[in-house]
Amino acid sequence: MRFKKSKILYEQALRVLVGGVDSPVRAFRAVGGTPLFIRKAKGSRIWDEDGNSYIDYVCSWGPLILGAAYPNVVNAIRAQAAKGTSYGAPTKLETELAELIIDAFPSMEQLRFVNSGTEAAMSALRLARAYTKREKIVKFEGCYHGHADSFLVKGGSGMATFGVPDSAGVTRSAAADTFTVPYNNVEAVKTVFEESSDTIAAVIVEPVAGNMGMVPPKQSFLQALREITRKDGALLIFDEVITGFRVAHGGAQELFNIKPDLTCLGKIIGGGLPVAAYGGRAELMHLVSPLGPVYQAGTLSGNPLAMAAGIATLNELKRKGIYDKLEKRSAKLAGGILKASASTGSSVHLNRVGSMLGLYFTEQEVTDYATAKSTDTGKYRVFFHSMLKNGIYLPPSAFETIFVSTAHTDTDTTQTIRAVEKALRRIRAESEAS
Repeated sequence: MRFKKSKILYEQALRVLVGGVDSPVRAFRAVGGTPLFIRKAKGSRIWDEDGNSYIDYVCSWGPLILGAAYPNVVNAIRAQAAKGTSYGAPTKLETELAELIIDAFPSMEQLRFVNSGTEAAMSALRLARAYTKREKIVKFEGCYHGHADSFLVKGGSGMATFGVPDSAGVTRSAAADTFTVPYNNVEAVKTVFEESSDTIAAVIVEPVAGNMGMVPPKQSFLQALREITRKDGALLIFDEVITGFRVAHGGAQELFNIKPDLTCLGKIIGGGLPVAAYGGRAELMHLVSPLGPVYQAGTLSGNPLAMAAGIATLNELKRKGIYDKLEKRSAKLAGGILKASASTGSSVHLNRVGSMLGLYFTEQEVTDYATAKSTDTGKYRVFFHSMLKNGIYLPPSAFETIFVSTAHTDTDTTQTIRAVEKALRRIRAESEAS
């Protein structure tokens, strides 16, 4: 494969874009090499500017559950674009998409559309504080809820601690109201509530953690969060920006039968265009302006192009058997990876929930951020570039989720598994040589 055009484009981008990209992981800093500049995508495949073709498991970081350039979605965008791209006024499209979401997520009686997952999480948190009249929140290590100041914190060495800034530019006062505890650790959550009773506004959690690879919740973990928050009077916020319409039609709350107070959605509900939403019981949502005192607004919120793409996507996801198809395809891929690992004598741990996979080069089970960080990032770097040379595009970071779409075929799966075996043999050979 040749990457000449991508290298030239990256050099040009470095002169005008920070780091040459508009989102850090895209810069390939975690895996090395030059980031690929993509020219087009269709179905399960993407093509870079040099004409190289890849089977795509990034899927735009999750939104493309139907694959790229899905005909019904493209047609919906094209038809709406001809009518205008933005009005700054209500449209019936917003109501139609909201109804599709609420039908799938009964916990959301009303919702508000925004433009990104960061906005959704930030707004849900503001609403939780207004409702409970409390200021502190609990989040989990390795769970990402966007780049609002309150979420860019990390815990100390104890089981639970006040947050300290995890990014330059975040003040200690902004971080001070955030407790960070280990994911899947119920006892740590109980300790925080025992020591800070009646001060915590909300617990926010990715019900399936998708920003430290992919880590599923332990049995009863989410139920425990529901019981603890309900007893204390705090709200439970599910950040389903990734899992919404991904792990089940009704997201993780359907899959695990848990009803949160507030839900954040994004990615899939926009069909590949920028859109997100937050919602919950009408009692809570009526606190949001113009009905209540919680202010939140956005010039492009409810953008008609995004609404049209979302409607087309969610209508497709209502088709019978589509999640069964995703499950079978994902299970076959996961099984093939594990078989390749065993045949090559590799130490690989694989997590899977539906069409989300987390791949780790470690011998231990991965259940939280600490065990996720035990993965050998050097091996992942070799693995990533070997897969790339064999026509497979994976996330350029060891701590991102691998996504499967309905567009992936049996042929794609077979090619991917062969590439995995080649990559693992290469890693083993390099390890033995050193």
